[in-house]
Amino acid sequence: MLEIQHVSKLYRLYRRPLDRLIEALPFSSYTRHTDFWALDNVSFSVAKGEIVSIVGPNGSGKSTLLQIAAGILQPTRGRVLRSGRVAALLELGAGFNPEFTGRENVFLSGEILGLSRKEMERAFPLIAAFAEIGPYLDRPVKEYSSGMYVRLAFSTAIHVDPEILIVDEALSVGDAIFSARCIQRFEELKARGVTTLFVSHDLGLVKRLSNRAVFLLNGKIETQGSPNDVVNRYVGLVHERQRHATQHGPSSLNCSFRHGDGTSLIEDIQILNHRQQPISTLEPGQSLTIRLRARFHRPSTEPIAGLLIRNRLGIDVYGTNTRVENIPLGRFHPEELLELDFQFDCWLVPQEYTITVAMQHADGASQDWLDDALSFTVAGARQLAGVVDLRARIDWRKDRLV
Repeated sequence: MLEIQHVSKLYRLYRRPLDRLIEALPFSSYTRHTDFWALDNVSFSVAKGEIVSIVGPNGSGKSTLLQIAAGILQPTRGRVLRSGRVAALLELGAGFNPEFTGRENVFLSGEILGLSRKEMERAFPLIAAFAEIGPYLDRPVKEYSSGMYVRLAFSTAIHVDPEILIVDEALSVGDAIFSARCIQRFEELKARGVTTLFVSHDLGLVKRLSNRAVFLLNGKIETQGSPNDVVNRYVGLVHERQRHATQHGPSSLNCSFRHGDGTSLIEDIQILNHRQQPISTLEPGQSLTIRLRARFHRPSTEPIAGLLIRNRLGIDVYGTNTRVENIPLGRFHPEELLELDFQFDCWLVPQEYTITVAMQHADGASQDWLDDALSFTVAGARQLAGVVDLRARIDWRKDRLV
């Protein structure tokens, strides 16, 4: 397990290097630095076999936290408790000696982690097969592309039998095939009981893999809990025009998170069939209408109305808005209503889905955003993988050998 207990990290910032020297002199009585707390009283734990994701904007302290969790940095206050061997894949460029070959770096990493030469010799074929960088294994790492570096670093980290795995936004530079293999390996590690802490800006990946998520903002924990709720809160704060949204008026709508500046408020959302009757269950391929009604409380020019459909794992399946569809909405005055229909044939595979709706300003800032405000079920006999039914046509032949 991994436990972060009241961890804070202080950096002293100087305007110029000379100020650091002057402040260190015994006769200096002036403070020439400013205190910057990269982390401030951060506490959470990661249980055995659990995957916890850290999300947050740039500069929120995510990488600093992972370096402290891995033991690379020491906290100013607090402590980190680790139980088991730790393998860390941090920012690109950390961990490997650029002058050494890939092979040499792999064996060096194993020795640092306490593995014997024989153990690394047994693991090396698996590391090489997963990394798939061929003859470059015997070339200096400084000649690697970023993708090759991450392939080898990730492969090494997961094949040294870690009990705690710490990964910092490293998979974003890999190609799609390698990323898919890494995701599969994360799930295998989770099944084996490996404790995993990772940072990612891929919010769909956070929802798919994580048991819990932690939202860091300005070095503090803004919120933590289920990945879906934490990601919604993060996306909400990213889209907000103002840090403190205005209070919303009364509404019967339920959602996991709501934010916006209140220029307009969404009053009603409905899912309708072709007879304009409300429905919550539909068949694959059935035509449907998602109707949104919003009331304006302040003037707005060219607002944007949008929707987003997510599956039950919280992964985005389909999203569009009036700007994407080239539908200008013009100008609205206070107390005017907007009623808008999104119409399409629902070729989603049978499972449960949620609908997120939003009203935005022309610059994309949120007027009213409701995450997971409505749910519906696609029911059908066809058992398909994925999220969309592409209605494949299959031709086949039988040839006789002459």
